[in-house]
Amino acid sequence: MKHLYLLAFSLLLSGPIFSKHIIGGALTYECLGGGNYRFTLRMYRDCSDPSGAYFDGSAPFSIYKENANGTYTLLETIYRNVESPEDIDPSDSNPCVEVPPNVCVQEGIYSFEYHFADWPSTSSYHITYQRCCRNATVSNIETPGQVGATFTVELTAAAQAVCNNSPVYSSFPPILLCVNEPFVYDHSAFDAEGDQLVYEFCSPLLGGGQSGLGGGNADACNGITPDPACPPPYEEANFVNPPYSPFNPMGGNPQLSINSQTGLLTGTPNTLGQFSVAICVKEYRNGQLLSTIRRDFQFNVLICDALVKADFVTPGLTIIGDDYFVKSCNKLDLPFQNQSVSNIGMDSLQWEFFINSDTFIYDDENLVVNFPSPGVYEGRLVLNPGFQCNDTAHITVEIYPEVVADFGYDYDTCVAGPVTFLNRSAILGAGQIARWEWELEPGLKDSVQFNPTYVYVEPGTKPVSLQVWDEHGCKDDTTRSVTYQPVPAIIFVKPNDTISCAPALVFFNNKSSPLDETYQVNWSFGDGERGTEISPTHSYLNTGTYDVRLEITSPIGCYTDTTFEDLVQILAPPIADFSYDPTNPSNLAPLVTFMEESQNAVHWDWYVDGKLVAQQPDFSFNFLDTGLHEVKLVVVHPQKCLDTLVQFIDVTPEVTYYLPNAFTPNEDTVNDFFVGTGVTRGITNFNLSIWDRYGQKIFETNKVDEPWNGRLGNEGRQAQNGLYLCIVSYTGPRGEPFSYRGYATLLR
Repeated sequence: MKHLYLLAFSLLLSGPIFSKHIIGGALTYECLGGGNYRFTLRMYRDCSDPSGAYFDGSAPFSIYKENANGTYTLLETIYRNVESPEDIDPSDSNPCVEVPPNVCVQEGIYSFEYHFADWPSTSSYHITYQRCCRNATVSNIETPGQVGATFTVELTAAAQAVCNNSPVYSSFPPILLCVNEPFVYDHSAFDAEGDQLVYEFCSPLLGGGQSGLGGGNADACNGITPDPACPPPYEEANFVNPPYSPFNPMGGNPQLSINSQTGLLTGTPNTLGQFSVAICVKEYRNGQLLSTIRRDFQFNVLICDALVKADFVTPGLTIIGDDYFVKSCNKLDLPFQNQSVSNIGMDSLQWEFFINSDTFIYDDENLVVNFPSPGVYEGRLVLNPGFQCNDTAHITVEIYPEVVADFGYDYDTCVAGPVTFLNRSAILGAGQIARWEWELEPGLKDSVQFNPTYVYVEPGTKPVSLQVWDEHGCKDDTTRSVTYQPVPAIIFVKPNDTISCAPALVFFNNKSSPLDETYQVNWSFGDGERGTEISPTHSYLNTGTYDVRLEITSPIGCYTDTTFEDLVQILAPPIADFSYDPTNPSNLAPLVTFMEESQNAVHWDWYVDGKLVAQQPDFSFNFLDTGLHEVKLVVVHPQKCLDTLVQFIDVTPEVTYYLPNAFTPNEDTVNDFFVGTGVTRGITNFNLSIWDRYGQKIFETNKVDEPWNGRLGNEGRQAQNGLYLCIVSYTGPRGEPFSYRGYATLLR
């Protein structure tokens, strides 16, 4: 049997406790002769909370006589004080259980004698005491905190006739049960006359209520202490169903059961909580029922652990209950380190191992056992052998043959290609490799192929790892370095351009593999120049067709080369050129024709002042403004090579100014004014003066469009007919001075 101690007891009376204390009891009787009887109530209360109610100081026991019509007559109520309340040690039923400090159970005894005047009677007498309330934390009955208990016994006519003594339960029931641990309790009773006793589950009886706590009558049937106790029949507890009932009060696997002949109570509770359980023992003599004694009690199911626990550690250990399974992969010398616990002052131990046909016994606290070979071995560790509080750990040792990880590899060391890995792992004994995992490159795992093939892209020293497992999970691993430095099987070069125009920069992208900086690389570009970079850029200055050669030597001396014939063709570049007409355009002649004179061109883009204006060989353009204009020609070679020519075209601004040689200011609206004409935009510093033959200034203006009307200063007297001198001066658009003299004839 495994002995257990408490880990936690959080369920005990953790809610409101006022007036809640009843956890069970049983009422019995003893015949003293001549109609005199002694009645004894053994009542149990929870004393863990000071606020809970104490045993009643004047408990009312009511005696009823059963009438023939099913009614009851109250004969008397007797009041008794509790006798010597006594704490019950919860560990009495199991000295190996440690009880937490918040568990407290008291037994109180009420005893009195009574003389029945009508004795022996053909009617039954009922003796009853009722009290509220039960613990609110009880799990299996409904509203436990609002109801109490009825403790009653029936003194039957048959029992009176023979002056019978009722059975008395022999021992106090266990207070603490451990969840998921089987328990056995002798719930039998003693009968002085040796009558036949039959045991069965029955229902706890309810009694009392909460009247009187916050108002109402505490002596009523629903009061805290009914006085007098209410007459039969009494209400049975309502179980929380499912899963509980009077005949399955705690559940479990197997559920709680009682032997009807012996009173042996057995089961394995698997639910934490508090449970009210009632056991009825029926007393028969010659087949006639004399009495039924009901005892209900609160069982507490909690989490327990071993107070005396055999325990140890060793590599590869798995524990299931009391069974210790040790798995070893080829290790024959196994260390066993004792970690047993004994809190009762005893700590002797004994190791036993059964090897082949011999039993080896050790009393060392820690030891190393040398097993002869792989196999299965049994053993056990017994803590405190021979004492009442002991424990045994059952040991099964399974030693499996050694797993050895190993592999080889094969590849052409000079020519790049696949590497084949050969898995040579084995189990030294019976069995075979059940699982494997390769790591061919860091982070690259393969658990599918037993003998994988892999092609490395980059050269170098490759750490390759292999892990293998047998069917029992035993494993081994190994790592080897694979030097992979062959030359590429094929030299692969990809230029960015193979046909271009001189001068041309060509990038040779060397995509050969494997290849890195540890390899020796030699290029011959076909124009007399050489290079040693892996992927070089080379400048071709002259036209022509060039062979390119590449030589590669690996760090271990492997060599390969390839000549790429006519790989690069360099063509004559395009030459942009053009002419235009007129060569000196002006605002008076702004239309210019451009003629392309380029070489090796198949496409033309013309830009004037940065704007694309034409895409043909020749075109004409009308300049809308004077000044310097950028004309750019971009020509494209058949191989997309480009050339550009920029010329600047100066569009000259020009002015013209003409004076008439005669006018007739006779106000007939024809030729009445003398004024110059021409292209005058851009003229500055203009001056026109008119003189008569005597040297007198007749008219002058600074405005190029102001006319002379034939009068002095355009306002005085009329000038005479005749010939007048005209002097003109002005500055052109680009600052050039102009001046000249002419004559005007005035006729009226």
